[in-house]
Amino acid sequence: MPKLIMRIDFPPEDRLGRGKIELLENIRSEGSITNAGRAMGLSYRRAWMLVAAMNRMFSTPVVESKRGGGGGGGAVLTAFGEELIARFRGMEAKARQALAEDISWLEARYVPPAETDAAG
Repeated sequence: MPKLIMRIDFPPEDRLGRGKIELLENIRSEGSITNAGRAMGLSYRRAWMLVAAMNRMFSTPVVESKRGGGGGGGAVLTAFGEELIARFRGMEAKARQALAEDISWLEARYVPPAETDAAG
């Protein structure tokens, strides 16, 4: 089944897609940017860079982090971060629903590559 993948481009170079939204969802469940990134196979640096990019992209931060220490650090989504997830997932659902007939039409006409083509 074909997948419709949503990504919103903010010119000149900012993007918001399912990877960043998944990172936010993992921060919500893990309580830490490091652990959220690790759950996705991202390096510590990459996870922090993505969060910093999202915090910079919008007028309101999406994640607030606490410094480490005796009790350890952590991170939480802001109310805006929670709303961003909900709205993005809602947009995905609306797009899937609106385009379901067209996607089915494409799928019915799609010819997958033969196994011999894939082998080479």
